[in-house]
Amino acid sequence: MFDASAWARRGQLSGGARGRGEAVFLRDGAHEYVLRHYRRGGLPGRFIRDHYLWTGLQRTRAWREWHLTAELYVRGLPVPRPVAARVEHHGLWYRADLITLRIPAARSLAQALAGNALDVAQWQAIGHCLRRFHDAGLYHADLNAHNILLSGDEVFLIDFDRGRLRADGAWRRRNLERLLRSLRKLYNDAIDFAFREEDWQALLAGYGPHSALTASA
Repeated sequence: MFDASAWARRGQLSGGARGRGEAVFLRDGAHEYVLRHYRRGGLPGRFIRDHYLWTGLQRTRAWREWHLTAELYVRGLPVPRPVAARVEHHGLWYRADLITLRIPAARSLAQALAGNALDVAQWQAIGHCLRRFHDAGLYHADLNAHNILLSGDEVFLIDFDRGRLRADGAWRRRNLERLLRSLRKLYNDAIDFAFREEDWQALLAGYGPHSALTASA
């Protein structure tokens, strides 16, 4: 189930996606799944690619992300349905994988803005979606344009690694600022990335007023 090469040998591998870790798309009859192997990023990832220090099953990243995603799914929030997780424990270290149901006909916000502008209603829908998650207490540890998916008129969030449920606070503003930095970076890196500062104001309008936000957000 967690071996991408086995899926490939059966002709059931259908591509991959950018994100935290290494993600591949799987086909099994009428269903499609996303298999993600946890990999380290940044400087540590240059030396230890996919091993994490073992401090107990309930502290592993796959265990925590699976349960957080399941909690959000049960609450009716727009997230992919969690399917299975695996943790391989060897001595002081562990490796991990996560499988979720693939959201049909979805593309990331980063993909959608590659040469194509969104209208005001779409930006407001993204803001409204983020407000729903924040009102539920969800702090997304890596809120960026790759982890927001658009499928028709629906907006989804993915990749809840290191995320958690928190009491209300200023983390809302910091979360949104992280997304804004992501959008500005993509704009600066690509000539045809269709993002304008007016789009951000439309997103904030969809999010609605909150005491934790400031004008600079």
